[in-house]
Amino acid sequence: MKPITIASLKDKFRKNYYDLLGKSADYGPFQQRIRHRHTTFWNARDAETVRNSAVSAGDPLEKWRDVEHWQRKLSNKRNSREFARMHGCRVPELYWGGREPEALDFSALPDRYVIRPTIGHSSGLVFLMDRGVNLMDKKAYSPGTVRGILKEALRQNADLEFLVEEFLRDERGEYRIPDDYKFYTFNGEVASIQVINRLGPAKGFDSCYDEHWNQIPNISTYYPQAETQPPPACLHELLQQAKLLSRSYGIFVRSDFYSTDKGPVFGEFTPTPGLGRTFTPAAEKLFVDYWEKYCPGMI
Repeated sequence: MKPITIASLKDKFRKNYYDLLGKSADYGPFQQRIRHRHTTFWNARDAETVRNSAVSAGDPLEKWRDVEHWQRKLSNKRNSREFARMHGCRVPELYWGGREPEALDFSALPDRYVIRPTIGHSSGLVFLMDRGVNLMDKKAYSPGTVRGILKEALRQNADLEFLVEEFLRDERGEYRIPDDYKFYTFNGEVASIQVINRLGPAKGFDSCYDEHWNQIPNISTYYPQAETQPPPACLHELLQQAKLLSRSYGIFVRSDFYSTDKGPVFGEFTPTPGLGRTFTPAAEKLFVDYWEKYCPGMI
């Protein structure tokens, strides 16, 4: 039986709150579309087979797009790395990947590294390790403890893999929880850039901008308002790469990037952000307008 912690109680409260919100209130038009997409993508009989079909950067686009709703493959973070590489985007260096934690040699890793699962959301099972301390929860973890957590996760979901990647530095060359640059894109068009100054898996502040870095009202009520952020040094490259990936992805998707001392680095795709919850009425209208204009008739 798992121990009850303050964090687990908060997570349970948040889930129950959003479930209650969904049952007690009419869904907005954007949330309706996101929920429809989620049901279509993941209630299908072939959902996990498609998501976990390995594809590489050297494969032709035809192989990536050989099934209906092929974008499901990109919800596997190993595949999304390969897709970004195929399009010339930077990704973190990969130190190790697999389903056998016993084969992971922690002594061969640098002092700082990141562990993340190929399937998941909301920073679950993510370790941002800085000399033995996970910056996501500020706790120390021995290699044996981490290995045990990975093995238990794999026992519960055999489709998982884990990626051990480079710990990215920020623009100043510092190691910290990186800021997320989340691009809400529609077939090559950027509706909003959400910047999250993350303090932990579910804590932080955010602010939002258009592609010209004019600040716009926050699109979500999930995080408190952050101070106005200066544009990242590599904003032009970030926009180029987000638009390129969006055109290839085709339908609406949120693309997550980091601004580092090496320039922009791709993180992951999110096709159903937050299941459409917590978006403001203004954001709902903005995103539906973009959907109708740039992705008409698309899921």
